[in-house]
Amino acid sequence: MLYKKGSALEGVRVLDLGNVIAGPFTTAILADMGASVIKVEKPQGGDNARDNLPKKDGESTYFVNFNRSKKGVTLDLKKGKEIFFRLIERADVVVENFRPGVMEKLGYGYEELKKINSGIIYASVSGFGQNGPYKNRAGYDPLAQAMSGMMSVTGYPGSAPVRAGASVADILAAQNTAIAILAALMYRERTGEGQYIDVSLLDSAILSLSSVNQVYLTDKNNVPQRRGNGYVAGAPGSAYKCADGYVVFLALGEKAWLKLTEIMGRSDLQEMEKYGTNDARVENYLELDAEVEKWTADRTVDEVVSILNRENLPAAPILTVDQVYRDPHVRLREMFTKIKHPKIGEVEITNQAIKMSETCPYVRCSSPLLGEHNMEVYGELGFSREEIENFAEQGVL
Repeated sequence: MLYKKGSALEGVRVLDLGNVIAGPFTTAILADMGASVIKVEKPQGGDNARDNLPKKDGESTYFVNFNRSKKGVTLDLKKGKEIFFRLIERADVVVENFRPGVMEKLGYGYEELKKINSGIIYASVSGFGQNGPYKNRAGYDPLAQAMSGMMSVTGYPGSAPVRAGASVADILAAQNTAIAILAALMYRERTGEGQYIDVSLLDSAILSLSSVNQVYLTDKNNVPQRRGNGYVAGAPGSAYKCADGYVVFLALGEKAWLKLTEIMGRSDLQEMEKYGTNDARVENYLELDAEVEKWTADRTVDEVVSILNRENLPAAPILTVDQVYRDPHVRLREMFTKIKHPKIGEVEITNQAIKMSETCPYVRCSSPLLGEHNMEVYGELGFSREEIENFAEQGVL
């Protein structure tokens, strides 16, 4: 399949008021798809992520990753209302991830902005959403993981709860917001009407637990617990130690279970009552995993993966980040890409996961320097060079 780089969102204009991950990654998705994204930052320091690790020659590559493909301007939102409203007049979408109520206090709530631009699509990403008793709490990824139940089912039985190693709630919230914006653009195409979008990290994290939640929703006496690498839906399925590393594989369902026992040379397991049904195998998964690991322990990861894949049983090595980077399949799928930063030169970042035959998203340029496009963007709004320079002297930009 040939994936041609293109711009599915060409002509869509987006204002990014986001900070750190959830807001900025939402707009990075849209920018990679061809939308014209202007990142609006405070004049002093900009996005807080500009100071986040890792850094290269003093510049945050964390910030570079989540703010690629955008233009950047500075604006003091308290002092620069006239300028901001002029930006809104020309925008299709605005994305912000302040705490609920902040934009309203500034005079930039949805109801105010749609008076200026009736078709505006206004997306708010927050920790806990725009209503409810927790709405004014500071919201960060670890809190969403904790309060969604995610940490309660991550880790091993008897151990402390564990946070997922990546900022999954942030990324899921960003993806959900991008999906909502695309749907809102389609709705506006039909009706001419904009709308307000409310996405929270907590809701997004809860959604990711759909299969786990279903255990409790089906039987309120069954509260999911930490199962290590095991599954709530079937067994065996876990991470197993090999001679040179770890492998994860599944043999869910009767056919796969029987096939695995034959491969292992352990048809005797088929006769044991405690492994006789999927329900029984799930109940006794720790003992079953120990039996499976007897087979994997003296074989290499490659050997186990090869044997199981040959029999159409899903299996994969547990890779470290450097191994993922070098993996030939991942390289072919172009999951990492290089961009040229104006200060620090070449920077490698994670690419988009979306592939499209005619308008495949791609990273168009590096993240902007703080206020890099002030003259260009504000000049296009009709402000003269002298006016823009005066704004900067007054601390508006």
